[in-house]
Amino acid sequence: MQTPSTHTAVHRLDLGYFVRPAAEVGGPEPRVEPVLAYLVAHERGLLLFDTGIGAADPETEAHYRPRRRPLQAALAAAGASLADVAVVVNCHLHFDHCGGNPLLAGKPVVVQAVELATARRGDYTVDELIDFPGARYEELAGEAEIWPGVRVVPTPGHTDGHQSLVVHRPDGTVVLAGQAHDFASHYAADHLARQAASDGVEPPLPGYRRWLDRLADFAPRRVLFAHDCSVWEPPRAG
Repeated sequence: MQTPSTHTAVHRLDLGYFVRPAAEVGGPEPRVEPVLAYLVAHERGLLLFDTGIGAADPETEAHYRPRRRPLQAALAAAGASLADVAVVVNCHLHFDHCGGNPLLAGKPVVVQAVELATARRGDYTVDELIDFPGARYEELAGEAEIWPGVRVVPTPGHTDGHQSLVVHRPDGTVVLAGQAHDFASHYAADHLARQAASDGVEPPLPGYRRWLDRLADFAPRRVLFAHDCSVWEPPRAG
């Protein structure tokens, strides 16, 4: 049983957007997607979940046409600064999630060991965003409570080492899902598929990501995403 902190708050940070080409979205038009990070204010300090879009090579820049909002400005809007951040958690290490990590050199960065190993093999992300001067990683091999009431849960799929953050609050648990699902609607569909299977609905049924069973143990009241401003909340009876 987790003990929620009475002081824990979660602030969403707008770190810009990029344009995903039509070929990647399976439609006739490109799609503009936000890049969102989250600042968790805890009695232990400030935890930053993702850090925004890093500078990439000219080909990648032309492909995604990113527009960046400086991390410093986003933190300032939440009443914080780079110096105030105690720890970074990256859901994964693609360049649109770890771009601000070098600005936080010396701060511990919590990642899954398999994610860091994959990034270091190359041809995965922007190498300069991984082993920059002052980089300090805390590698996990699975689930871990990193602060009281704050737990990292592996949610592989988008990458093998993807992880989400579960934050226990007195008013209900918040899950920072990163890119475990691209959109809240995708999470909702998987959640319903899991519910149907649990209810014993006769097959055929759609599959769902099995780590949803673990997230369901926490009975989340809100699930937030890296590339969708929408928020998933459970339906309320009555």
